[in-house]
Amino acid sequence: MDKEKEEALARLKTRLMFTVKRRKEVINNSIMERRTAIHRQIRHRRYLYHKFERMQMMAPVSISHVSSSHSPCSEVSNVSSHSHSHRESDWWERVVLAEFGPQEWLQRFHVSKDTFYLLCNTLKPQFSQSGLLMSPSKLTLPLEKRVAVALIRLATNMDYSLLGELFGESVSTLSQCVREVCDAIIMLLKPLYMHHPGVQELAENARAFHMKWGFPHCVGVLDTLHIPIRSPPPHARDCWSRKGGHSVVMQGVVNAQGCFWDVCVGFPGGTEDATVLQSSELWIMARDGGLSPQPPLLLMGQPVGYVLLGDEGYPLHNWLMKAYPASPQLTTPQCNFNGHLNNCRATIDHAFRRLRGRWQCTHRRSESHLELVPMMALASCVLHNVCEMHGDPFRDEWLEEVRQLECPQPSVTSPAYMDDPNAEQVRSLLCSYFHMQQQGKVPPLEPEPLVAAGVPFPHPYVAPPPPAHGGLLNMP
Repeated sequence: MDKEKEEALARLKTRLMFTVKRRKEVINNSIMERRTAIHRQIRHRRYLYHKFERMQMMAPVSISHVSSSHSPCSEVSNVSSHSHSHRESDWWERVVLAEFGPQEWLQRFHVSKDTFYLLCNTLKPQFSQSGLLMSPSKLTLPLEKRVAVALIRLATNMDYSLLGELFGESVSTLSQCVREVCDAIIMLLKPLYMHHPGVQELAENARAFHMKWGFPHCVGVLDTLHIPIRSPPPHARDCWSRKGGHSVVMQGVVNAQGCFWDVCVGFPGGTEDATVLQSSELWIMARDGGLSPQPPLLLMGQPVGYVLLGDEGYPLHNWLMKAYPASPQLTTPQCNFNGHLNNCRATIDHAFRRLRGRWQCTHRRSESHLELVPMMALASCVLHNVCEMHGDPFRDEWLEEVRQLECPQPSVTSPAYMDDPNAEQVRSLLCSYFHMQQQGKVPPLEPEPLVAAGVPFPHPYVAPPPPAHGGLLNMP
């Protein structure tokens, strides 16, 4: 009798497990269908937005053609235009070069006119034939026009078909323009505007972070950015990120001014942050002692090297700090440390927003070939530094576009076994430093407000007072 009951219970248990499994599958499928529908709506809205933007961009061209059609020589010009399949390249020669003022220049190319010609002069050695490229139509393409094509593509992610209408060139020629200009930016501008800091630059970075954010020994903040891409059939599963959608991962490190000094890009969207870090030149630099000055620096009498600040997706190392995991058991000094670290990490959030706002190829879904996406992203980071260092204006509507098309960035917690046990000593020392600073035992440095091109950073972190009862302070 007991055996029959056990068998009946086993069968019932099997049925229940099967039912639960099927129910989970139904729920997961429903979630995926809903997520797909949401992304479809987002893509449709982006299409409508891009269509409206195209209409705005084409307005100067249409006006110029209307005015020319009423001129006495309109018939002659029309006959001439038909010989080249009605090329509309006069938008560059007649509208941009002749009529654009500073605001129109900034609106279309997202750089000032001075910076545009600075780029052209710097990139000129990379191109032969005095900066001319022979197009399929056997017409020469000046260097300035090539740079303009690349900047519009990077700044607005405009389709090549529309670029062809504006510049009167074929899609293949324009694609080659973007590729070669991005390559020239990486070859010639990257060594000047984005490189690993030397001994003196590391000391200046640490001083800047300490003065502006009150965080000692910090020389950079790192994080990852997911660049949305179209679904690549051979690698669709690898490029699928945890928040939905296909993407390419870019890791960046910024200084206190929000300029990048290290970028690693090209990983599939499913790659974890720790894997990206361990595959980057930054990892090799830190492993070889690039962040450990000699003789070692001292903090509260203890030797401590330079540190970078990351989020929970990175492993803890003596050169890479992250916040304590949220828990009701956190002490007041630990909560204080988390507050300072998270406030300092706002630097890279701010830099990523400005990067995506000015160079929207890093924010909007890219239709470029998969191998070209990392090159465009790296070139955009270099151009971000160029604009920041030369003080190019930043338009508020660019940030508004980022907010409207905001996509959730995947996040995952690095497993504890990847943490370096010796790194906890450095984090505890920094924790004690901030706690003693709060108590007035270490003279604090008053942080300076950090403002870049009219967009202020968040206010410096102010630690809360310790609880009156002396107990634990819960994380918010």
